[in-house]
Amino acid sequence: AFKRARLAGFDLVCLYGAHGFGIIQHFLSTATNQRSDEYGGSLENRSRLMRELIEEGRNAIGDTCGLTLRLSLDEMIGELGFGNSEVRDMIEMHADLPDLWDLAHGAWEDCSGPSRFKEEGAQESLVSGIKMLTSKPVVGVGRFTSPDVMVKMIKSGTLDFIGCARPSIADPFLPKKVEEGRIEDIRECIGCNICITGDMTMSISRCTQNPTFMEEWRKGWHPERMQAKGDSDSVLIVGAGPAGLEAARALGLRGYQVAIAEAGTELGGRVARECRLPGLSAWGRVRDYRQYQISQMSNVDVYFESRLSAEEILAFGFQNIAVATGSTWRRDGVARAHVVPMPVDPAMPVYTPDDLMGGNIPTGTVVLFDDDHYYMGGVLAELMARQGAKVTLVTPSAYVSDWTRNTLEQGAIHRRLAELGVEIVLNRTVTRIVAGGGATACAYTGSQRDFAADAVVLVTSRQQDDGVWCELKARRDQWADSGIRSIKIIGDAGAPGPIAWATYAGHRFARELDEADIGDALPFRREVTALAAD
Repeated sequence: AFKRARLAGFDLVCLYGAHGFGIIQHFLSTATNQRSDEYGGSLENRSRLMRELIEEGRNAIGDTCGLTLRLSLDEMIGELGFGNSEVRDMIEMHADLPDLWDLAHGAWEDCSGPSRFKEEGAQESLVSGIKMLTSKPVVGVGRFTSPDVMVKMIKSGTLDFIGCARPSIADPFLPKKVEEGRIEDIRECIGCNICITGDMTMSISRCTQNPTFMEEWRKGWHPERMQAKGDSDSVLIVGAGPAGLEAARALGLRGYQVAIAEAGTELGGRVARECRLPGLSAWGRVRDYRQYQISQMSNVDVYFESRLSAEEILAFGFQNIAVATGSTWRRDGVARAHVVPMPVDPAMPVYTPDDLMGGNIPTGTVVLFDDDHYYMGGVLAELMARQGAKVTLVTPSAYVSDWTRNTLEQGAIHRRLAELGVEIVLNRTVTRIVAGGGATACAYTGSQRDFAADAVVLVTSRQQDDGVWCELKARRDQWADSGIRSIKIIGDAGAPGPIAWATYAGHRFARELDEADIGDALPFRREVTALAAD
């Protein structure tokens, strides 16, 4: 591997001894190394394999490229783990062994936690002082998103380099923008960890802030540059949520005359509401970045309190229309467990996430039924518990907020709710709601159990708000007479999903407007392997 790296022309060869991923950490940790020979026991013995790997690596690559070593700052698994004090002893013992020390916290969940549970620069206390133990440079990570915090870590002498994978996904040109003083143009990472889900689910990754992520080669999308506009001139975007705002920003860059009609009094749609929930304030950057960018464009106008009918849209004279009217949370329980509405007694107060985000928060004894399985159920349970409600979270899954296992936060969510006194009921489905309570059933056996409650919160699925789109579609024969060349529904209005799917949909609409119709062809490049000719 060392020799291949040299032949390929790499500048760095990175040895991995962190996050429990590699044999280096397995030898360093007494939790996994219980050998009694010269590779076990003392810290010096447990470090032997690491030293030998580095020495053999240097023999293989010489001085053609540097050699870095990543270590966990603390395994966070108790007395048997490789703790922070031993990390410091080992670095002092081998101060000049690698060309660069690459330090990261514990397991992947500890190191790359989302903004809901990890502050920016969260690993500062673990890495502070280590630079004094070695003459070699030290790089650290820990949710570095703002240039101010990065500069502080360097100027304080805590680190020599800033490692920021997720922020570089959100904005690959972050260092250049810092260098040029374009701080307001940085697409700052929101720490949602949607990027990690691609790895966890073995599928394509996405980024909420940067919709070009993973499409640079497949579709030729550059993170900063857009192609010039096509042969039409104007676009009306109905709705200023994440899809609408991203479409407006990208279309503005292309040179179109863009108008955004927002029914409410603020930009951001669901993002504006969700960023007010516990731990989700960083999500407001989805709105803030785009709001600033379009404010700098003379060809993009925003109109608030402009709920438009199909008749009005047809009369305005815009050549292209993007319907980005979003979605609302269902009140009838339809989701995975219930494909048809569940029995609900009108006498029982039933709430949805939209109610709670609008300030209508139930009190007393509350049962929250989470059949969404992402972050919303856990966040709302936390919100109500902090305001004094006695909350029981019921889910048909075996885990609270099951899908967040893909975003490295499921364990943190469970611990947070347990600390707040939320009763967690797993593997059960709410089957009916009556005055004063309801019933649940075991997800496996169907055995019934009644419950008493003052209110029920249903976090199930969302219904797209596509009424105006359906009206426009029904009047397709009037489009040409109204000067309309295209109408497209985008984002949650077409198919509710994570916020990253909405920004992606908005960006794709902007990229493809006035471009040739590819018909049934795949809208991205594909690798085709073939045997090389002799």
